[in-house]
Amino acid sequence: MSGVLSWFGSLGLWTLSLIVLLGAVPNAVTVLQVVFASLHRFRDHYGDEQVDPLDLPRVAVLVPAWNEAPVLRFSVDRMMALDYPPSRLRVVVVDDASTDETPELMHEKMQQYPGRVVHLRRAEGGQGKAHTLNHGLRRVLSDDWAEAVLITDADVVFEPTSVRRMTRHLTDPDVGAVTAFIKEASEPANWMNRYIGSEYVAAQAVGRRAQNVAGAQGCLAGGAQLHTRANLDDLGGLIDTTTLAEDTVTTFLTQLAGRRVIFDGNAHSLAEEPAGIVGLWKQRQRWSRGNVQVARRFKSVFFRPSSVHRLGRTWFGLMWWSTLLLPAFMIVASAALAALWWLDANRGHQVFTLLWITNALGFVFTTTFTLLVDRSVARRTWRQAVSFPGLISLAVMAWVLVPGPMHLLVRQTCLAIGLGWSPHTRSCLALAAYLWISVSMLAAWALYRLDTKHDLGRLGGVLLFVVGYGPLLCAITFAAYVAEARGATATWDKTVKTGKIGLAA
Repeated sequence: MSGVLSWFGSLGLWTLSLIVLLGAVPNAVTVLQVVFASLHRFRDHYGDEQVDPLDLPRVAVLVPAWNEAPVLRFSVDRMMALDYPPSRLRVVVVDDASTDETPELMHEKMQQYPGRVVHLRRAEGGQGKAHTLNHGLRRVLSDDWAEAVLITDADVVFEPTSVRRMTRHLTDPDVGAVTAFIKEASEPANWMNRYIGSEYVAAQAVGRRAQNVAGAQGCLAGGAQLHTRANLDDLGGLIDTTTLAEDTVTTFLTQLAGRRVIFDGNAHSLAEEPAGIVGLWKQRQRWSRGNVQVARRFKSVFFRPSSVHRLGRTWFGLMWWSTLLLPAFMIVASAALAALWWLDANRGHQVFTLLWITNALGFVFTTTFTLLVDRSVARRTWRQAVSFPGLISLAVMAWVLVPGPMHLLVRQTCLAIGLGWSPHTRSCLALAAYLWISVSMLAAWALYRLDTKHDLGRLGGVLLFVVGYGPLLCAITFAAYVAEARGATATWDKTVKTGKIGLAA
């Protein structure tokens, strides 16, 4: 009997160890993503930029707007200055019953650019971005002028050659949509803007290049998505209104119909992003809830290979779910480590060290690659890129990578503050390190709650440096799980923009 119990005990320890090591899966997928991105030059879709202007498609730029006068003042002018034939570009601003000076501003812009700027005003607004877009799409597609439609946001400013570069992909009849690289370009940029800028390089310049190589894109950037007219017609001429991620739904439906979605990393657009923790939380919870809704809607697509599309391939499924379920991976790994701490401290230490060495090396590799992809952004955001996991997590990484010096430093610190260096102290420190994997998300949530009540400002940046921008994103995703499980009302919370992008552009 004791032998059977021993066997079950050994099996339990191995199971817990495996659960802990599964926590390295998201990081391993990210490393694979970098490898894919490095192959992009062999699988790009750029073609020839020297296209006869008369062969460029007629593009209707669709801009949903609600109280966006501060940013439209700059973005409309920049759109009119694009390196694109004036007769083949038209800007349609769909005014969602704005209560600011948007109507007056757009009247001025229509006078300034006759025939090239159109103002559509909804009598009743407040239904959200997708409904506003659909109001504009009905008008744009009601005649045959537009051969392609570029959906963007009021605050997004396109670099002069960006739209021309995006349209070159449409010469391939298999392409249904193209998306650009949206850069965070707030001026003056604060600590949060720089975190977002670094994240955007990793998610777009690296991540979406990898998805190009794999032949499956997860999402057309909501502020820079170019569609062929045929693609929109096949989608019913309307954008999905049932989720908070209408751009992702459109991306999936386009590919499920057999049309390609392309990311052009050389087509740049600039955007103003949230400047604080509360603003980021509001924006990203909407995104995260939308992704949960998309995952539920398209659950039968993942891990089911198809001859029509590549969304069902293994790598895309791993990429999607390892990102969406990252908070769950963190919580489960932390719980398994706590159990091992109680049952077999030595084994717990071994698997914890293996997990963090794996993640630390992966972090160094992916961060270095990301910084090299766009050096102009790297010069602006390298501190935020390096501190992405937070100071505490960086200390844990140092602990497992260079244990000798870190062991001495931690020991001296504990002695200096009166904790001593007994076996009990070391055991408690180990447990704290094991739990930090998931407690970091709780700390990030607490930071958000503090910011909602006290507007932490620069202090928020200091505290986020300690806790980590990555844990904050995971906390937001976990909050999205809870909101969806509770059936909370899905509302479109507009991100406030101030027009700072005008100075950067």
